[in-house]
Amino acid sequence: MQNTSVLRVGIGSLGTVGYAVARRLDQGIHGLCLMAVSARDLERAEKRATGFSAPVKVLPLQKLAECCDVVVECAPAEVFRQLAEPTLRAGRIFVPISVGALLEHWSLVELAEQMGARIIVPSGALLGLDAVRAASEGRIDAVRMVTRKPPRGLAGAPYLEEHGVDVSNLDAPLKIFEGTARDGAAGFPANVNVAAALGLAGIGPDATRLEIWADPTVSRNTHHITVEADSARFELSIENVPTEENPRTGRLVAHSIVATLRRLTAPLTVGT
Repeated sequence: MQNTSVLRVGIGSLGTVGYAVARRLDQGIHGLCLMAVSARDLERAEKRATGFSAPVKVLPLQKLAECCDVVVECAPAEVFRQLAEPTLRAGRIFVPISVGALLEHWSLVELAEQMGARIIVPSGALLGLDAVRAASEGRIDAVRMVTRKPPRGLAGAPYLEEHGVDVSNLDAPLKIFEGTARDGAAGFPANVNVAAALGLAGIGPDATRLEIWADPTVSRNTHHITVEADSARFELSIENVPTEENPRTGRLVAHSIVATLRRLTAPLTVGT
């Protein structure tokens, strides 16, 4: 009989982040168990899953919610809804990292409310969302984020291709985007999901301002946030170490997801 005190977790995609989260769950976290994994390429997922200490199910994205209490989305943004909608219709907990895609499919939030499901967005590669969320209980006047990334971590972004911007041979920092967090997340879906998360935590993605720089002088993905509120003024900076497998993604992202999952069953949690 399934122990109801243990949450069964499914991982949607076994790429850089998903595989790291799955491995940590496989090693053991109290109150959680890795039940199933998925990917667009199920054969590849099956091969990667053979390295786990305990057998797990390998299922299509749409099937994870049938056997899991929590589904973690680590997939490309184009398959976001394929994973999210069945999970929410089943009344499960959905943990997305493609927060920009959530903005494009906002009806999923309404679906979650209708079905008694929950969407829990991890902090990902950002910091200070607890402070921003607390400040939003009062009045926030302005939120601004400046992101700097090594050029190779931005290559291939839809915004760059649409505007014919080449960042491959830069010898000085180049501002490649300035606008709202919503537009930035849409134009750089693999790079600045943090901007969408920041917008949701504070004054919304349309009021949150974002700059993105391709900077050959940095080796880490950096974010600097400034918040002006009636309760506080604060600045936050973080320098994330990129993963070797995918320079678009920082190592902190997988850790953030694991910490989010751990909070679901922990007897004590710290932070807003």
